[in-house]
Amino acid sequence: MADSSSGPASFWTQANALLRKNLTFQKRNIKTNIRLVSFPILLCVLLVVIQNLVNNELDKAENKCGCISVPNENGQTEKKCGIQYSTLDQVATCPIPSPPEWPALLQVPAPEYRAVRADFIQFTDLPDDSCRRTGSCPATILFTGNNRSLGLTLAGNMFLSSSSLNSSNILGNLSNFVLGSESMPETTNFLDPAFFSDLPIYHVEPQCAPNSTFSVSFSLASTNVQQEVQCVQGLHLWRNSSSEINDELFKGYHKGNSEGKINEIVAGIQCYLQLVQGDGVKMVLDFIKEMPKPETQVRLDLSSLLGTLFFTWVILQLFPVVLTSLVYEKQQNLRIMMKMHGLGDGPYWMISYAYFLVISSIYMLCFVIFGSVIGLKFFTLNDYSIQLVFYFIYINLQISLAFLLAAAFSNFKTATVLGYICVFGTGLLGGFLFQFFIQDTSFPNGWVIVMELYPGFSLYRGLYEFAQYSFTGDYMGTDGMRWGDLSDSTNGMRDVLIIMFVEWLIVLFVAYYIDQVVSSGNGVKRSPLFFLQNFLKKKPMSSFRKPSLKRQGSKVFVQMEKADVSQEREKVEQLLFESGANHAIICDNLRKVYPGRDGNPEKIAVKGLSLALSHGECFGMLGPNGAGKTSFIGMYQPPGTAFVEGLDIRTDMDGIYTSMGVCPQHDLLWETLTGREHLLFYGRLKNLKGAALTQAVEESLKSVNLFHGGVGDKQAGKYSGGMKRRLSVAISLIGDPKVCINFCTIYDSILLCKFFLNILPPVYFLWYDSWNFWKVVYMDEPSTGLDPASRNNLWNVVKRAKQGRAIILTTHSMEEAEVLCDRLGIFVDGSLQCIGNPKELKARYGGSYVFTMTTSSNHEEEVESLVRHLSPNTNKIYQISGTQKFELPKQEVRIADVFQAVENAKSRFTVHAWGLADTTLEDVFIKVARGAQAFDVLS
Repeated sequence: MADSSSGPASFWTQANALLRKNLTFQKRNIKTNIRLVSFPILLCVLLVVIQNLVNNELDKAENKCGCISVPNENGQTEKKCGIQYSTLDQVATCPIPSPPEWPALLQVPAPEYRAVRADFIQFTDLPDDSCRRTGSCPATILFTGNNRSLGLTLAGNMFLSSSSLNSSNILGNLSNFVLGSESMPETTNFLDPAFFSDLPIYHVEPQCAPNSTFSVSFSLASTNVQQEVQCVQGLHLWRNSSSEINDELFKGYHKGNSEGKINEIVAGIQCYLQLVQGDGVKMVLDFIKEMPKPETQVRLDLSSLLGTLFFTWVILQLFPVVLTSLVYEKQQNLRIMMKMHGLGDGPYWMISYAYFLVISSIYMLCFVIFGSVIGLKFFTLNDYSIQLVFYFIYINLQISLAFLLAAAFSNFKTATVLGYICVFGTGLLGGFLFQFFIQDTSFPNGWVIVMELYPGFSLYRGLYEFAQYSFTGDYMGTDGMRWGDLSDSTNGMRDVLIIMFVEWLIVLFVAYYIDQVVSSGNGVKRSPLFFLQNFLKKKPMSSFRKPSLKRQGSKVFVQMEKADVSQEREKVEQLLFESGANHAIICDNLRKVYPGRDGNPEKIAVKGLSLALSHGECFGMLGPNGAGKTSFIGMYQPPGTAFVEGLDIRTDMDGIYTSMGVCPQHDLLWETLTGREHLLFYGRLKNLKGAALTQAVEESLKSVNLFHGGVGDKQAGKYSGGMKRRLSVAISLIGDPKVCINFCTIYDSILLCKFFLNILPPVYFLWYDSWNFWKVVYMDEPSTGLDPASRNNLWNVVKRAKQGRAIILTTHSMEEAEVLCDRLGIFVDGSLQCIGNPKELKARYGGSYVFTMTTSSNHEEEVESLVRHLSPNTNKIYQISGTQKFELPKQEVRIADVFQAVENAKSRFTVHAWGLADTTLEDVFIKVARGAQAFDVLS
């Protein structure tokens, strides 16, 4: 197998490996991508279909210009169309070669908004504000000019009394009067809204006489319209200059917007007068009209009317996709797997962020291009550069927000559900709540900006502005939003862009910080001031020595420890003083206590573990179920610590993680990647390149029997359980088959596994130095699921890997423990009960032979007498149907005497079977575990 390269992979090598893996993963999920992109496309198509259905309805005869059939001079029926034959609902489509004339209308304030005296206006000739309570305030009109007397004379000629109105030519006579309306002007070339609204038309007179309100009737198309004209008193005030008029107009409007004291004035008229016909000259407000127009069709741009809500859903759909992907990697421990194989935080964040950004950009590009191709005005009328900037900033903000919220979820299904609730909830709240605040001019703009701090509302506001400009542009036949429009005070796009850009930078920074501090995938939590660690002086290992357990109130516990366990604890404390230079692993007094809940007392799950492993040593840990192993595994930053090659897990995890290689017993694989693609990815993380990488992958596949038959090119999701296990083994072997072996389960309750994964990863990894040798190996049931031949081969590899390396092994196979381990420790009830090599443990806790003999039932007493003669302290442990089993103390029995006694017995009665066996490691394990549990019950 190819050797690995000299040293850990560089930043760009790691980034290249992750990028290639992501691109391959994306290629494998082409169907998902098609479904994702098809959503906005189908939505645009749906809008077009609805648009065509609406247009077909609008094209019906009742919605077109009115027509009637009349007989002509030849007696035949002739169809005539035009405004005169149309209803008010039909005139919008009629050709208008000569638009009707309408009298000019001033914008007259409503009674409650008319100008009165105020502290922000210097003039005192305005009425007192008491007139607002009675609705009798006059409509103020300001005048100025070079000749005051002539100007006032002309003003008097403008404001005539309604008594002179000639009803025979009502529209012509109305041009002689000053008319006004509260209604806002609209874009129409046929009907002024003031003549067809619920708001009255005002006739401005010098003084309103009683019963001065009158009605006027006129014809609009084929409809007779009657409109009420109310009298309003006009207050004519002279100002010395146009600057005074402008100042008064501005102050009244400005104060009204900011403080609710609207102080509106009808108009300011500047008269540059010339004496033409003497003082009797008369000022007439001439008619106004729009431009002629041809026959048109009534059309409704649904993309602008409905696009704000629908397109909000389209863009927000990306959020749960990104969030789910991040949480899935966290939940399945895929990120920590990559990290333990050498992937740093820098490459992970850079490539993951860029990956989601490219995917989102392609998604949005397809959305805009398709919407433009099918002719949606929402896209075609608005400036594409503004759209590009808006969408680019928002998708960056959305991705940053997904990274931030990923730290709050531990289950990707929960994240998916809440993500889509956020999508649809944001759209509905925007459409049925936030939009009303935007449209309400009396609602403070500052609160609208506060609401836009929520990214979903920022998105909605931006799309709303696009929709408004495209709808108006389509109706008016003009362009949509342009860069110059962003300076418009009513355009909220500029505020939205600023808010989203600032939030993008802040959220991205906070997301990275939280990712490091709360450990959303890194394996361990970091100090809130981790970014200052380079400025802090690192303490030597000896400085972390803690007080002994006796000083912590655990005197009873220490006194009841076995001598071998106490000796190990003392050894650890001594090594901490000496910096432990010759030991690969040092664990110092690890402890875990669960607080009491629901009236239950607190539970000491781990009572302190001290352990030291030197290079070249394989240490095996055994323990029954319920020994506190799960709690021990799941501790985060427990009291005590551990050192690996002198590095403290509390401060040096970044350096430790760069050299980790892991093969978990519970296979952590990407379901859509093939076995070969997995090996290519992890091989690149171990700095394999070119031909060496290709050769290493092929040899790894061959070594685990996944090469032939194209098995290595099948997706891992289609593998059987055994094949997945073999692939996980191959991942650990790639790069250096002689030593790169590491097994650990993340979900099983095997002793120390989760603990070393989450808390003491230095013990759960392969340490990689400048000579490419792993110094520490942690193996958890390495032979589980393997056939006898593969298991024997694995044992041989582990034996070779022990040279110069420290290995921690957990297993349920006593045979495996005896073959591989130099020392063993039995972990019961949260603490080590014994420690030593297999022979020492069997001698210490066994100390007896097991003698078994099978005879007929009537010779059982003779057999027992024979055994008692060999040793008076014999203990019978089994008897059934003539078969008896005894424990013989080793110090009282010689093996030769046992053989001689059996030969003598055979001469007296028939012996069907007999045997003499030494104590097994399994016997020791059972005896220690039962003894510890019995002591706990008694205590």
